[in-house]
Amino acid sequence: MTREEAWNLLTEYNKDEFHLEHAVILEGVMKYFARKLGYAEEEDFWGNVGLLHDLDFERYPDEHCIKSQEIMREAGLEERLIRATASHGYGITVDIKPEHEMEKMLYAVDELSGLIGAVVLMRPSKSVQDLEVKSVKKKFKSKGFAAACSREVIQAGADMLGWELDKLIEETIDALKTFRD
Repeated sequence: MTREEAWNLLTEYNKDEFHLEHAVILEGVMKYFARKLGYAEEEDFWGNVGLLHDLDFERYPDEHCIKSQEIMREAGLEERLIRATASHGYGITVDIKPEHEMEKMLYAVDELSGLIGAVVLMRPSKSVQDLEVKSVKKKFKSKGFAAACSREVIQAGADMLGWELDKLIEETIDALKTFRD
């Protein structure tokens, strides 16, 4: 699947600017981690997983990670892409446990990228470029801040990867710095 094909499928089911921006952010973060973790030859695949991970969320929020599998199968997408995108709903809407490092990464950074984005909006610079781990950790501990970003999922994702939370936050900030202001 090309990036253009993935984008066309995404925009068939998503119109909200916030959802489209989140998809592009996850695409960039996933491509960064593909390169960083030694999967550079699969960078485009990892990017498409990030781009399509919330394919069904806007139209079918109550069937998130369930309806997307049906949509992707109808579109003829490969099973590993379908499984990878659905696995980020593990323990929430599906029982598809993230197994591959890429699936674990998606699970870990989906919620975290939202939290980091919320932190960035509160900063005077409105930029990720000068963001430090300690600023994110402070907001991570504040349950009322960006309450929709599950701290439990973020921590579980770090645990799945075998990473300390600080490392996951730092690496995700570094990923965002490569393509965001």
